[in-house]
Amino acid sequence: MKRNERLSVALHVLLHMSERQDRPMTSEEMAACIGTNAVVIRRTFAGLREAGIVTSVKGHGGGWRLARPPAEVSLAEIQRALGERVVAVGSSDEPPPRCLLLQSVVRSLDDAVREAERVLERRLATLTLADLAADVGVHHGGQAPPGEIRT
Repeated sequence: MKRNERLSVALHVLLHMSERQDRPMTSEEMAACIGTNAVVIRRTFAGLREAGIVTSVKGHGGGWRLARPPAEVSLAEIQRALGERVVAVGSSDEPPPRCLLLQSVVRSLDDAVREAERVLERRLATLTLADLAADVGVHHGGQAPPGEIRT
């Protein structure tokens, strides 16, 4: 299984935004936080804007901001806005196997993955951006560096 990179990127940048709520962050600033191109940020954050998680303003002094306080944004909501799973598990686009035994194995594994996704979704619904920011503080001697989450 592989972690979803878009979700990791979005969460990383959203945490930076939560620490800098006094002003918007440009796509270029956000891209610099994670070592990518600003286009990647704009594409990733378009779904977050549509879901009401972030807002954006064009032009001088513009940029991206959280639309709500970090304590009101759940990880499940972010995952849904990105339209992707947290963990990539195989491809369901493959044609069904011909072997009856393998068909049974695939059905059983697919059922287990669906159940795991339901459990994960419930857990993510209880976690917020504020929870992640607090976790950063716990792992940096009790508090995060003032005004900054280090990458």
